[in-house]
Amino acid sequence: MTETAGAPITYESAGVDIEAGDLAVELMKKWVRKAQRPESLGGLGGFAGLFDVSALKRYERPLLASATDGVGTKVAVAQAMDVHDTIGHDLVAMVVDDLVVCGAEPLFMTDYICVGKVRPERVAAIVKGIAEGCVLAGCALVGGETAEHPGLLGEDEYDVAGAGTGVVEADRLLGADRVRSGDAVIAMASSGLHSNGYSLVRKVFLERAGWALDREVPEFGRTLGEELLEPTRIYSLDCLALARTTEVHAFSHITGGGLAANLARVVPDGLGATVDRGTWAPAPVFGTVAELGSVARPDLERTLNMGVGMMAIVPADSVDVALATCADRGLDAWVAGEVTEREGEEPVVLTGDYAS
Repeated sequence: MTETAGAPITYESAGVDIEAGDLAVELMKKWVRKAQRPESLGGLGGFAGLFDVSALKRYERPLLASATDGVGTKVAVAQAMDVHDTIGHDLVAMVVDDLVVCGAEPLFMTDYICVGKVRPERVAAIVKGIAEGCVLAGCALVGGETAEHPGLLGEDEYDVAGAGTGVVEADRLLGADRVRSGDAVIAMASSGLHSNGYSLVRKVFLERAGWALDREVPEFGRTLGEELLEPTRIYSLDCLALARTTEVHAFSHITGGGLAANLARVVPDGLGATVDRGTWAPAPVFGTVAELGSVARPDLERTLNMGVGMMAIVPADSVDVALATCADRGLDAWVAGEVTEREGEEPVVLTGDYAS
């Protein structure tokens, strides 16, 4: 038997502070209470979140949709700026806007926060952002987990992930099978970079250009850090409103891979979508990334959303109602292209130059 000397080893001396974790739970409770729906049952602290699905009896054939995601290396910007109450908003957006693409109403979410060291106020700030995002998305935050991983993450490092569940009536399921030649492609403006491409963005701004996060950037009208932390727009209620007020054939959430690759996911074989870049002017941050990093347009468009966070494919006679619905909700939207018979191999073709 190997002999050891010294003070007894405890979980706390190994780097895990159970009391700090308990305090974090207490601090986040008020935010979780704000992100509830009538179907939410129980409270924070159970082993599992509960949601009363008897409400689904009103559906003829309810289909459950699920999605999971994180926010990538955008968390590194939040950590560097010591601002933690927006990253949760990004997390909700990345999950619920994937759910709504098929027409599903987001019902509930759970989150997972992994930290190097539990700092209760920081964890509570992250959960605050998640709860506020859930309110904007119309879904409930029914549970989550905070895990302390000393030795794996630095004391000020963390990562977040989430999973969501939604429901859609089977005969209202949206997707490529509904898309027809002659449909219009409607673009919905992004709030900025959203939560994709930050490995490229950080390399350009922080390494290549050597800009500090507190640098005032006149083109942005704020600091670099504030621009990079702009929360991702949550489109779920906007998309559900569109589906209620007019005919929608498909949605496309513009995330990793860019506009063309994501729109292609809802364009059926034999058809193609043409998108005219000249119908919008991307925010200055996109051009600044291209200029400072000498990033070629194909790489830029495969990595960033270029000012479009969501797209809807609708029949031509639904365009006016769709645009009016977006305008009523304060969402900038425009006709960016159309669906036609496919002429080449690429399902989506971007044409022209961006407006200035």
